[in-house]
Amino acid sequence: MALDLPVTRPLHLEATRPVQAHGASKSTSSPFVTTSRVSAALALAGLARQCGVLRRATAVKKKGVRVVEGKEIPWNLFSPKAPYKGSTVSKETITSKTPLVNWETCHVIMDHGGKVPYIEGQSIGIIAPGPDKKGETPAKIRLYSIASSAPGDDEKNNTVSLVVKRVVEVAGRGWCEYSNVEKGKDPEFPDAAKVYRGVCSSHICDLNAGDDVLITGPTGAEMLLPEDPEANMIFMATGTGIAPFRSHLRNLFHDRVSKGKFKGVAWLFLGVPFSQSLLYDEEWKEMQAEYPDQFRYDYAVSSEEKSEKNKINGEMWVQHKMMQYADDLWELVKDPKTHVYMCGLKGMESGFAECFQERVEAEGMVYAEFLKKMKKDKRSSSFTPPAFPTGHFSQSQADDVGTAAVRLSRRSLLSGQVLDLRFGFRLAVPVSGSLSAPSSLNTEQIIPAPVI
Repeated sequence: MALDLPVTRPLHLEATRPVQAHGASKSTSSPFVTTSRVSAALALAGLARQCGVLRRATAVKKKGVRVVEGKEIPWNLFSPKAPYKGSTVSKETITSKTPLVNWETCHVIMDHGGKVPYIEGQSIGIIAPGPDKKGETPAKIRLYSIASSAPGDDEKNNTVSLVVKRVVEVAGRGWCEYSNVEKGKDPEFPDAAKVYRGVCSSHICDLNAGDDVLITGPTGAEMLLPEDPEANMIFMATGTGIAPFRSHLRNLFHDRVSKGKFKGVAWLFLGVPFSQSLLYDEEWKEMQAEYPDQFRYDYAVSSEEKSEKNKINGEMWVQHKMMQYADDLWELVKDPKTHVYMCGLKGMESGFAECFQERVEAEGMVYAEFLKKMKKDKRSSSFTPPAFPTGHFSQSQADDVGTAAVRLSRRSLLSGQVLDLRFGFRLAVPVSGSLSAPSSLNTEQIIPAPVI
């Protein structure tokens, strides 16, 4: 039973003299609370205690903060209804033209004036002016993994960077369900019957220095770095899925405030369809040259490298590149301090299984039980994007998702999570698919879980 004790004015419990009620008007005829009224209030409070109904103080949640594993991190400081108006510092196209219609990927730096703090592994939302394909203005928010470490690329805590692929769909050159360009008016594909250009990705890739940009967030706790400075990390990325790993690696090996604190080993595997599509290649090579004992970097270029391990089309995919270092990687995976991060497509975990299932079984473990125990131990942390209807996923749908990523500890590998879908080609992916995609990107083809 709850007992309410209505008190119209706060009581300053001081029995030696009359006490003025907080906020009482000087014109009132009884400006003082007498000691007898104080005694009465104390008596009632005592009765309440005897009934076991003293009210407990309500814990106040901090706005813009979430506690993750005992640590406060910034969280949704700005909402879609009240975004932060930042400005564009710079926009640079960091890929060269390839046979793909959506070859362009941009690195964009935005000034948030120190008002949108974030930590490595989080995401922000961008609101494009629109209209979107439903005619809404402004367009709905799109989430993107942050590609800069917390201090920003200039290390002054005022900027945030994104790496964004311009979504383009062209009828006759792959999947194109919608069209938002008047026929004959597209500058690149004037003869195409239909052309769709991603609303938010085009907005970002068309930004110029000084342009306003509406930012929400930050959000996301799935890709955070472990606290242990001696932890090891294996990063598996495809395309713009490199974003959170650039954030991590700049923290580990670049930024003045954190450089040198990391004592473990980090190994990055990046998959792309063409060498012109490699992202931040020079940055990785510089880190590797400076930290040869702590950082390793390998990439798979599916259209230019071959692998006998690939029984589908002989191309080099991420898992086949990893198979070249299976002994070293397996030793890392067995290390209790090793974490595996994946940012790519649903099915990446199957590629990892392709590398290591035999190793697991060779050491006397049943693979299914190995996975079951990983899940039971709750050693995995995942973010799952909204579900799509069965069938094909278009580039525009992929762009809608932004980055969906999963961080897996060594005991939660291959747990079947849904991953990033921002890769600009039509997808038809069975759950049991592998890390794969034909370099020709025949987007009408049913393919198992493309990666590059």
